[in-house]
Order: sequence, then C-alpha cells, then structure tokens
Amino acid sequence: MTRKRFIVELGYGSDLHGGDMTKAARRAVRDALSRSCLCGLFEIMGMTDPGGMHVAVKVGCSRPEQVDAAAVLEMIPFGTRELEVVSGGLSVRGLDLPELGEGDSIIVAVAALTVSLDRA
Repeated sequence: MTRKRFIVELGYGSDLHGGDMTKAARRAVRDALSRSCLCGLFEIMGMTDPGGMHVAVKVGCSRPEQVDAAAVLEMIPFGTRELEVVSGGLSVRGLDLPELGEGDSIIVAVAALTVSLDRA
C-alpha cells in the first residue's frame, strides 16, 4: 500500500506572554484543525473509521527544542500521528508582565497538517 495525501491545512498560533513554544505550537495545530472538514474522505474515499487516517504535523517555531511533542500530538483527535518540529516561526519583543508569564517574548508558531490514507 501507498500513503496518499488528501488534505494539507495550515495554522497559526501564538503565546503573547511567556514565550511558551508548546502553547504556540498547540494553538497553531488547533487553528489548522478548525478549518479542516474530512467529509470528502468519508463520502468520496469511503473511509469508515477516522482511526485509519495518518496525520503528519510539521511545526515551525523559534526554539523547536522547547516544544513538548506529546502535548502537541494530543491535539490530533484520531488517526496515527507524527510530528516534526523545525526552526521557523517568529519571536518578537512584547511586554514583561509577570502576572501573565515569564519574559517579554511573543512567540509565533506555524503548523502544517497533512492528512493521508493508505491506498493500493
């Protein structure tokens, strides 16, 4: 069997206070998921179990080593999952408000979700 791509969706997420890479990455994945409807996989491709799909997640952020992979992947509700975190996104100076988090960094992460099915 060969894995065939059916959907690629992009998302954006940020952490405005605290510089939390995982929070920004999770928000980017949630943003991409919020615009993804899988009805074509069911109605055209005949998929009956969403667990049969594969979701590849690629996230770009300024400090990829600080992303908690398990926390990001738990955003995907079904199917097999894989995650690649690369250097990218954006980090800019914001406000240092200790009540909201540590530091003054605004972190932006981008995510690409690719949904595939195994086909003969």
